[in-house]
Amino acid sequence: MPVPFEGGCVCGALRYSCSAEPIVAGHCQCNACRRSSGTGHSSTMMVPKDAVTIAGEVKLYESTADSGNAITRAFCPTCGASVYLTNSGAPKGLFLRASSLDDPEIFQPQMVVNSARGASWDKLDPTLPSFEAMPPNVGEIMSGGS
Repeated sequence: MPVPFEGGCVCGALRYSCSAEPIVAGHCQCNACRRSSGTGHSSTMMVPKDAVTIAGEVKLYESTADSGNAITRAFCPTCGASVYLTNSGAPKGLFLRASSLDDPEIFQPQMVVNSARGASWDKLDPTLPSFEAMPPNVGEIMSGGS
């Protein structure tokens, strides 16, 4: 995978550069991810937060996940494009939206989570491991083992 890699919003006012490879990447079909993405699922990859440099104004929206963790979605205040999110359960991680990547081929999904909530029309790669909810071992990866 090419490192560093870059991405940003639709209008270009919000940009980022990442100097590390993703820790984990996948699709989430929970209600909040589906609604915030504007389609059947959200595709994100977690990278170390300290490996990301962000330039431009960011608007934030915070909500609570089923786990009780605070999820903060970051988007461009000009064009409204969602660029990344944070999860209080993974304080050292930053979840970049695959849709925000300059090179979308960088995203290599490893799993589908919350598949029990997936819409019948949202057909994802059937060869990916699929979990009806968020599996505990993914939470360990996301929390950095702490």
